[in-house]
Amino acid sequence: MLAVAAIAAGCAPAGTGASGPAHPTPSRQPLKAPPPATTPGPHAGNTPGTHAKKFKSAQSALAARAAAAKRWGLPRIPLTPPPPPATKPRITTREGFEVDGHEKLGLPPVFTTVPTKQRIVFLTIDDGAEKDPVFLRMMDDLQVPYTAFLSDYVIKDDYGYFKRMQRSGVTLNNHTLHHPYLPALSYRRQQYEICGMQEVIEERFGKPALLFRPPFGNYDRDSLRAAKSCGIQYVPLWNEEVFVDHWEYREWDQKIRSGDIVLTHFRGREDWKGTMPDMIRRFLNKVTAEGYAVARLEDYL
Repeated sequence: MLAVAAIAAGCAPAGTGASGPAHPTPSRQPLKAPPPATTPGPHAGNTPGTHAKKFKSAQSALAARAAAAKRWGLPRIPLTPPPPPATKPRITTREGFEVDGHEKLGLPPVFTTVPTKQRIVFLTIDDGAEKDPVFLRMMDDLQVPYTAFLSDYVIKDDYGYFKRMQRSGVTLNNHTLHHPYLPALSYRRQQYEICGMQEVIEERFGKPALLFRPPFGNYDRDSLRAAKSCGIQYVPLWNEEVFVDHWEYREWDQKIRSGDIVLTHFRGREDWKGTMPDMIRRFLNKVTAEGYAVARLEDYL
């Protein structure tokens, strides 16, 4: 059922089909209620460096969020997520996504949803091909948190773009050096792809990543062994994928659930029928209308 219902594999161009954790599509080519007074908004509890906005009252916070929503063409004000949990949920590998010896070897958990009853979702963005400055302004203005998974071959022409992203509170994570189909590679080659990207992230952005997303969502036992050897602690996949003109779902009923991880990509008009801000509008319009706030993934890990 998971194989049949799987959504488009990570980093495939818009409009392609999906693959599960171990079976690629060979034709696919790698290249993506008002807040309380003084509450800083959706980045509350972020790591140092987050540009959280503080307000004198709940009314002023709501007014600022309403103004930002209007500036960016949103019919509704994005909901403010609850504070990060004092006790983090226990993250385990989703059933059917395990590899041989997964638990015994202490391999990083592979998951598509964070266990929570709160009406929140998590936005994650892959690769780094599109570097739209308007997108950065939009996300900072709206104070919508997201997590980036980067591949060096598409970010190396402008590390500064992602440094600006990091200064706004976004965590930059590992998506390999060159975005290969990992199960086709030897253990050593997979380790090179993952650990090499760890070195790039540490050298360029100050510290290695704790999160890793395999290209296309495809991995095997060696992928997770290599990731662990490089310091990776979690392997978040996704339960929905949002494009500029549609959504795709992993689950058969095609519904968003509390704690779901949503995937999208750094893409622009060359690949989509619109821009990254257009995609964010589609994303926020749906989750807000359905009563979900966007929370920061790292706050729940």
